[in-house]
Amino acid sequence: MPLFADLAISSADIQNLERIPENFSADGGNDTPSVSFSGAPEGTVELAVIVHDPDAPLPNGFTHWVVYGVAPDATTLDLEADGVRVGPNTLGESSWFGPQPPAGHGEHHYYFWVYALQTKVEGEPSREGFLTTYAGNIAEQARFIGTFSRP
Repeated sequence: MPLFADLAISSADIQNLERIPENFSADGGNDTPSVSFSGAPEGTVELAVIVHDPDAPLPNGFTHWVVYGVAPDATTLDLEADGVRVGPNTLGESSWFGPQPPAGHGEHHYYFWVYALQTKVEGEPSREGFLTTYAGNIAEQARFIGTFSRP
């Protein structure tokens, strides 16, 4: 059996390395994008999803979405599924917050990460808290990147 099961994350709404459509931005409707998964490695206890903009002019970038408790066999992100919990974004809100980079700040990159975990995440930690506490329990990770800018 291979060491990795080729964990993957994608979206029907956002293409890798392409501009995020306006309706998913904070100013354009703040619609929640669809997210799909495949290839979680054997032994995965749960999946976590984090969307982060490292280009934001803040010391730790800007986290747009934090989701825990996704079943390891899930093929799509269902926020209503049993056990799924949304943690705080950088604004302290437990919800999706779409791209809203400073006007004229150039193109920002939005990393959509999925983490296959060997343990259950307790509570709803922030991105930083999750990475600090659970980094040693990540069996595999994958990402795609959307871009966005404001004139």
